[in-house]
Amino acid sequence: MKIVAACLLAVLGGKTSPTADDIKEILASVGANADENMIELLISQIKGKDITELVAVGREKLACAGVGMGLVSSPPSIYYPPEFTADDKKEPAVVEEKEESDDDFMISLFD
Repeated sequence: MKIVAACLLAVLGGKTSPTADDIKEILASVGANADENMIELLISQIKGKDITELVAVGREKLACAGVGMGLVSSPPSIYYPPEFTADDKKEPAVVEEKEESDDDFMISLFD
């Protein structure tokens, strides 16, 4: 994730096609270790692609992810099937706890 973040920072800094050296330099500036293999993998996968288009595609994928993401707001119909409505919700039964008394004991503790 830090490699992707460094790549996006390089793009924000004006580099349209960040190189491995750009990413390493950004990571080194904050004291983070750089994994050569992961940097090369990322560079090879984004080579010749527009970063803003990649981000847009990623946002679309996150938007349809739905439940559990916490990042995307979705209409309630995604969370509940159509047959489940607010009217169908039932309140849990309230169970009254019976207070215990010492009257049940045959032996008195203070005799």
